[in-house]
Amino acid sequence: MIKKIAWEAFKNTGDINTFLELKQIEGIEETIDKSTNIEEIRKNTKNNKCKFGGYMSITKISGVVLSENNMGDYDKMLTILTPNFGKISCSAKGARRPSSSLLAGTQIFCFGEYLMYKGTNTYHINSCETIEMFYKLRTDLERLKYAIHIDKIIIDVTEENENCYNILQLYLNTLYTISESEKNLDLVLSIFKMRLLCLLGFTPRVLACTNCNTKENLNYFSIKDNGFKCEACGKQDKSSIKMTQSTQNAIKYVVTAPPKKLYSFELKEESLEEFKLISKIYFNQKLEKEYNLD
Repeated sequence: MIKKIAWEAFKNTGDINTFLELKQIEGIEETIDKSTNIEEIRKNTKNNKCKFGGYMSITKISGVVLSENNMGDYDKMLTILTPNFGKISCSAKGARRPSSSLLAGTQIFCFGEYLMYKGTNTYHINSCETIEMFYKLRTDLERLKYAIHIDKIIIDVTEENENCYNILQLYLNTLYTISESEKNLDLVLSIFKMRLLCLLGFTPRVLACTNCNTKENLNYFSIKDNGFKCEACGKQDKSSIKMTQSTQNAIKYVVTAPPKKLYSFELKEESLEEFKLISKIYFNQKLEKEYNLD
């Protein structure tokens, strides 16, 4: 019940901490059961002993599955994005068996809680509990195509042992928007790319011309100079793209909007095409890689 309340709170606030704080309440309520479960796991797990005869610490980690790869006859190797440990590799023994309790929670895009211990080179999952499966992504090929594209980008820009709270927050919000809303998917992708660049340190300058600092007639976006340019400066910059007032407003909004309101606007076709072009070129140029929607 608390997991449901926590997930609904995240959807309403866009704040992962809200989810984690509510989960702490459940953790207090289940302390005795949790201790018993861990002891049972330790008794039944042969590979989590350290060389001194003790046991490796078992940790509960929230995260979303970025990738899954088959390993052996019935096992999986997962990549999971977590808020505090970054991108981690996890072994899920027996996860491909039809009767496995890990079957649902080890699928790509699954957001869940994972009880695991850390081995020499990877984590090992003992149990998991799904929070959100984003089911519609699995039944709609068009939604799935955009989700996979975003997933590949997240894999590229995240690392192990780094704080990925904001990126995970953006990723979950984006998956939810793709899965549950009827928004234009090209608009969602463009918003995601522009906002992700802000999180990675490439926030464009949008309040004044990047060249002369004037705040009037900011009708161009300069790829080379990372932001808006006025009419006079923009015409002299070959990397500048002319844009309408609606496109300007959209870019300003994406840069400054709170997470829960990020996807709460629409664009008409002309402005959408401008926004798509700017976000795509700016994104590829800053990450020094060509990202094309397959």
